[in-house]
Amino acid sequence: MQVREIINLKGGTLFTSTPQQLLSAAVDTMADLDVGSLVVMDAGKMAGMLTFREVLKALKTHNACPVGVTVGEVMVTDPVIAEPQMEVNELRQLMLESHSRYMPVVEAGTLLGVISLHDVAKAVFEEQNFENKMLKNFIKNWPEDKEG
Repeated sequence: MQVREIINLKGGTLFTSTPQQLLSAAVDTMADLDVGSLVVMDAGKMAGMLTFREVLKALKTHNACPVGVTVGEVMVTDPVIAEPQMEVNELRQLMLESHSRYMPVVEAGTLLGVISLHDVAKAVFEEQNFENKMLKNFIKNWPEDKEG
């Protein structure tokens, strides 16, 4: 299974912010949408990523009161990216090595979507479930040896 297939399964909906947006507004958006990340867009291009990890670090840095702090001050400016032709095992290894729960998928400079560890786990589970059903069906319908 390739990353492209996971993006196709989940859809390419992007939840975004801007570097100038107040962190508190971005947190409200994340909570309202029940998402763990926002793609930070500036002038039509990805400028970075904001995840709950950066939010927690900002809370710690500002003594739990990040008043006036903007997304641009706390976002990851150089997120690790995935490519759509990557195999899912390569993606999982990259996510583990980079400690990234959310990874933008980019092809030829175009942002296709964001994949989470949850998306990966769901896709792998569904693929394995399908394969198990196919194997069980194959075994069930295996022709018996009919000796006369």
